[in-house]
Amino acid sequence: MRILHVSTTDRAGGAEKLAFELFQSARADNHEAVLAVGQRRTNEAGVIEIPNDESRQPWPKFWRGQQQRFHHQGTPAFSRLAGWFANLGEPTRWLDWRRGYEDFHYPGIAPLFERLPFQPDIVHLHNLHGGYFDLRALTWMSQRYPVVLTLHDEWILTGHCAYTFDCQRWQTGCGSCPNLATYPALKRDGTSYNLKRKERIYAESRLYVSASSHWLIDRARRSILRPAMIESRVVPYGIDLDTFNPASREAARSRLNLPADALVVLFIANRAVSNEYKDYRTLEAAMRIVAGTPQPRPLYFIAVGEDAPELRIGSVVLRRYGYQQRPAEIALFYQAADLYAHAARAEAFGLVIAEAMACQLPVVATAVGGVPELIDDQVTGYLVPPGDSESMARKILALLANEEQRLAMGEQGRQKATHRYDRARHFADYRDWYREILASRATV
Repeated sequence: MRILHVSTTDRAGGAEKLAFELFQSARADNHEAVLAVGQRRTNEAGVIEIPNDESRQPWPKFWRGQQQRFHHQGTPAFSRLAGWFANLGEPTRWLDWRRGYEDFHYPGIAPLFERLPFQPDIVHLHNLHGGYFDLRALTWMSQRYPVVLTLHDEWILTGHCAYTFDCQRWQTGCGSCPNLATYPALKRDGTSYNLKRKERIYAESRLYVSASSHWLIDRARRSILRPAMIESRVVPYGIDLDTFNPASREAARSRLNLPADALVVLFIANRAVSNEYKDYRTLEAAMRIVAGTPQPRPLYFIAVGEDAPELRIGSVVLRRYGYQQRPAEIALFYQAADLYAHAARAEAFGLVIAEAMACQLPVVATAVGGVPELIDDQVTGYLVPPGDSESMARKILALLANEEQRLAMGEQGRQKATHRYDRARHFADYRDWYREILASRATV
């Protein structure tokens, strides 16, 4: 098969990681595959950048080039000035931004197909926000090719936000948005217009839609996307079980300079402290409650994803590490820990939870989004209400006090991860679906 994957970038958070791994798996399985991205960050063969900037008109293209040059030279004032000149060359785009309309002014999608080394049998789209994709291209693209659209968050269904939290306006037309600052942020409330525009695009598109959780696919089926859905499936994410597996705790702690006799609670997230979707405030509040309870052994909380100085709260040490790019480096933290704690306000799946389970860690997590589909409450860990630091602290303390229970829950989690979240299974599920799609279209 000839497969085109489209994603924001080739190296970033969980959604980009999954797209990249599917692309790699396809090539390893002797398929022709290309990963087209808005911004290329690796030198991986088969990854190409969507030619948005070079496909613009000469005036804005020149000034955007100057903007990037001044930015790299560390002259922000000139960079802003060049950006203003570029905006003058694209007045419609500038006015849309001022009105709070989502930016679909990315002209590189059509030229991309002219530059591909093949005409794809399948086009597999991933996150389409992030400033690189003209959503209006869905219509003509889905009329020419079978298009699989994987939802990694809720943006496709909303007037602008990647996650809706408790807001239900996505079902009633948006408008009067209470969360304009939520990524992708808007200058003004254009959410009602944005949702109507998306609805018109989907009415003329035909898509095969997947998501990693029943929670997210159920939302898609109740949304403006429903008329475009030829078929929908839940395909849980996959992880590399050869990398994320139980290993010597003592060796891992030695490499991370952690005491061998300590109790270690772990939390991992890109921008762990400042990420609005992760609830670091609740996690830290739970940690302070735990710190007020005497422990027979040294207690460490480890937060990975945003570097900061070490902090001591009572008898508890909080260590924060920066973003880790290599999977083996991430796995080392799981292997050094006794349990994994995950506070989130929104979560479509919870890739780090699956990784923790694969490393045989019990998990205490907030019951949001797709998380309850990963954690079997009281079997592989504990689910707690979102924002409830006291409940999270109680469950953490219960597991810290009971090594036998930690080990039993960790073993159950490892078995579930091995059975359900294998990276090879993830690719095979999509590969088999591609074949079904092509076979069904051949008979029409």
